[in-house]
Amino acid sequence: MKKIFAALLSASFLLSPMVVSQASADDHRRPPVVVHKKVVVHKKVVVHKKVVVRSHWKRGYRVNASERRRFSDVNDYRRYRLAPPPRGYRWVRADNDYLLIGVTSGIISSIIAGR
Repeated sequence: MKKIFAALLSASFLLSPMVVSQASADDHRRPPVVVHKKVVVHKKVVVHKKVVVRSHWKRGYRVNASERRRFSDVNDYRRYRLAPPPRGYRWVRADNDYLLIGVTSGIISSIIAGR
């Protein structure tokens, strides 16, 4: 019984490399595993806004708040040879023009073209 057991044990040690090499050969015959990936495309959206630029101001026109933000106040009006503004008015510079507008109403009372 010991001899049969010893023979089977030695046979298993001798045959194990053959079984392993056969298993690895089978791995190469299998088709490769295909992985499907989701592709997400991010598109950049550009919105072009039209900017309305008034180059010709009119007396009596009411300047809204969004237009007033673009103006710069003229505190040194003598430097630009402008008359002192009456109470409740102020000089502002719009593009290259000087406008005398009411502080509370936003109505243009005088226009001087840029120099």
